[in-house]
Amino acid sequence: MKLIIAITGASGSIYAQRLLQKLEALPKLEHSIAVIFSETGKKVWQYELGESPKHAFKEFDNSDFFAAPASGSALFETMIVCPCSMGTMGRIAAGLADSLICRAADVMLKERRKLIIVPRETPYSLIHIRNMETIALAGGIIIPASPSFYSSPKNINELVDTFVDRIMHHVGLGHAGFMWGNVIT
Repeated sequence: MKLIIAITGASGSIYAQRLLQKLEALPKLEHSIAVIFSETGKKVWQYELGESPKHAFKEFDNSDFFAAPASGSALFETMIVCPCSMGTMGRIAAGLADSLICRAADVMLKERRKLIIVPRETPYSLIHIRNMETIALAGGIIIPASPSFYSSPKNINELVDTFVDRIMHHVGLGHAGFMWGNVIT
């Protein structure tokens, strides 16, 4: 599977951190993963997590329109924008490909490939809701950053994992987390 992970300046860097950690644990020969940070995404990561972003994947500069994620011919199958700021979501909904993140999202929609948007904002304004509607109508999947509590998480990582495992499931990578009615191991 060829996958793009985009990390923008919305609060919720821990979701992206845990997602990258879970992806790093997958067999490397089976997956090709590209990472794109917005400039603010790096700053928020540093602010919230107290460290610079670290991961094992190829990272592309958000201003590099010659990077593979900018083209449908690169054959990325899925893109996850986690967390997704309302500004990035609005630009994606409007088709404004003014950064590699927005261009890659535009490519996913035009090629009818899987685009998962993880908005991290509350409350939503009508503009936010309409932008989500536009993306959903274009084929994107909106998965708000809403962890679940029915697994009785004992700490913040367990709580975050309830949500990240849902993303992994939607991507088709399965997950080893809680599912209603049973526990998958």
